[in-house]
Amino acid sequence: MSQEGICKIKAEYILPEQNREINLDCVSDKDKKKLGISNTDTQSNEDGTPQFKKQKMSKKDMKKLKGQNKSRGPTFHVNKESELCNTLVHIVEGEETPKCNRNNCNFLHDVQKYLEMKPKDIGETCYNYHIFGKCSRGLTCRFGSEHITPEGKNKINMGKKQQSETADVHTLNQLQHDLQISLRKRNYNFDLAEALVKYNDKIRKQKNEKNEANNQQEATDANLEIKTSGTVTDDDVIKLQGKEKKSIDWTGKLFLSPLTTVGNLPFRRICKEFGADVTCGEMAMCSSLLQGAPQEWALVKRHSTENIFGVQLCANNPHLLTKCGQMLQKETKIDFIDLNLGCPIELVYKNGGGCGLLRRQRVLESCVRNLSDILTIPLTVKTRTGVYNTENVAHILAPKFKEWGASLITIHGRSREQRYTKSADWQYIRTVAQAAAPLPVLGNGDILSYDDYKNAMETVPELTGIMIGRGALIKPWIFTELKEQKLWDISSTERFDILKKVYKLWTRTLGYVPVGLLENPPQKINERPPYFRGRNDLETLMASPSASDWIKISEMLVGPIPENFQFLPKHKANSYK
Repeated sequence: MSQEGICKIKAEYILPEQNREINLDCVSDKDKKKLGISNTDTQSNEDGTPQFKKQKMSKKDMKKLKGQNKSRGPTFHVNKESELCNTLVHIVEGEETPKCNRNNCNFLHDVQKYLEMKPKDIGETCYNYHIFGKCSRGLTCRFGSEHITPEGKNKINMGKKQQSETADVHTLNQLQHDLQISLRKRNYNFDLAEALVKYNDKIRKQKNEKNEANNQQEATDANLEIKTSGTVTDDDVIKLQGKEKKSIDWTGKLFLSPLTTVGNLPFRRICKEFGADVTCGEMAMCSSLLQGAPQEWALVKRHSTENIFGVQLCANNPHLLTKCGQMLQKETKIDFIDLNLGCPIELVYKNGGGCGLLRRQRVLESCVRNLSDILTIPLTVKTRTGVYNTENVAHILAPKFKEWGASLITIHGRSREQRYTKSADWQYIRTVAQAAAPLPVLGNGDILSYDDYKNAMETVPELTGIMIGRGALIKPWIFTELKEQKLWDISSTERFDILKKVYKLWTRTLGYVPVGLLENPPQKINERPPYFRGRNDLETLMASPSASDWIKISEMLVGPIPENFQFLPKHKANSYK
């Protein structure tokens, strides 16, 4: 294989190119109608299971299966009559069975009947019970044989429970009920954040007015007369601005990028085990956090093993960011806040967030200044080179970020237009690092091996450290490789053990090719492999691009799929065999 962008694999492992066939089990009913296929167009397989008759598609048909599977519904519908009522889920051994007080509750209230109907357990050891002495899933746990009695009650290991309460094994930054109610009813006290934004806005306006009226020297903040209302005074705001920030030594740190939708807590814990120094939660929308949305607050959860942990925020105005900064600093345990200036998603960009702030520099300045002023922890900034391929702006903004209050810049060496289609521009990353000095700078883009890391640090000696995104997603053990300066030919069994730990439906290897199959290791991140087989069945299965094979791996992790289950891949292009 000699084409550019194709990963070179040893000849004995390469499979011949095949015409893809559609897997209609992984196609939505809406798209089946586009293809002129009915759910009744089936035939029986040898084992009696139904199979759609039409499997081969014309090029015209294939064009109809592009883009995302938007509006994906639930994979299967829950029958309430077969699900146990929540009042009975946590019955403890030795206690009386509680009664459900809800009128017309449709859930099941017969514990023994539920246990008879419940699917077979996936395993015999419950992680929660083993670590905490109590399982939060109670009778619904699929590993419940360890802590559910034959009478249908939960065991509690008091020794483990007391030990876990004193040990450092818990997840931090949980959304507390009182805080959620306060946010939803909009009675959380944001006076300080509102006064700070108003104060800084008036400072800026008065300076502009004085400069326009005459060219005299700008007045200092102390000479500006500003009136504020409410319980927060100007003295409060000025004192707040003068607070000394906590510091973090970023030198030489390996930083796990805040990976949207995939950088969840289980994945970050795996990366920590392999040597990541700094972790950051997935991009969280300020508007949703301020509404007390549980799904957004899940993004700020932190495990006790994450010794340097931050939260990445995204918003399109300083009011949301400053309020969010005030709240998170008070209500959670975090070491820094990262401002997202790199998100290329259309919806975020069009609303002026993410990369959209790079086009609104007056608003951007206000966002950084106000968020930095209200924090006593470091504020970091993650940005792309710019919005357009032909118009880099990061080197212009870099020195301003220091003036505005940022403690660190991460530069991703691509523009919004490029997404991931081009290699990261490390020469430009050096330009940004030089312009930002003495502000610490991390470089980000295309690090998949120690060779890549070494080349990046030699190309940009001004860098403080490296941030790793897709490289960690493809192979979480990259942090071990970098620290030990080696290339690890990890076995399929070891990789499968990682999947077990993460315990998510991560059934793809995201383009990873085992080192032992490569002609010229290491693999480059933008090189995609041809069809290939592995050195054993598990390695072949984990390399499969077929959605049906991903389900097989999921079943190996979490047991057989439920009846009437339908899996729709996020992208239609993954609906092929």
